[in-house]
Amino acid sequence: QVQLVESGGGLVRPGGSLRLSCAASGRTFSTYAMGWFRQAPGKEREFVAAISRSGGRTYIADSVKGRFTISRDNAKNTGYLQVNSLKPEDTAVYYCAAGIVVGTTNSGSGYDYWGQGTQVTVSS
Repeated sequence: QVQLVESGGGLVRPGGSLRLSCAASGRTFSTYAMGWFRQAPGKEREFVAAISRSGGRTYIADSVKGRFTISRDNAKNTGYLQVNSLKPEDTAVYYCAAGIVVGTTNSGSGYDYWGQGTQVTVSS
């Protein structure tokens, strides 16, 4: 089993940036692929980004491509999502997840462990 805890969310103005973190514990983090998802009130969960076990392969959703970057530091058992050029429509709770495969669908298939989420609010 692995436990995940997100942090780094907050209130930012349009055009601002945040660095979201996903701290893992319980089992070796490098064993798992990692994904980031988001969900706004009244909307379906949305895939944002994913990264392979070693960090050699990344996948970014079209809606955030060019603005968001996913990375990981296995030595620190931590994954990251850098979110830049934020827009009001990016407002959501952001969740990290870990699984044995790199899933890129909104359903979250392939991910067995999920964090509690961190709120990102973009408003002027």
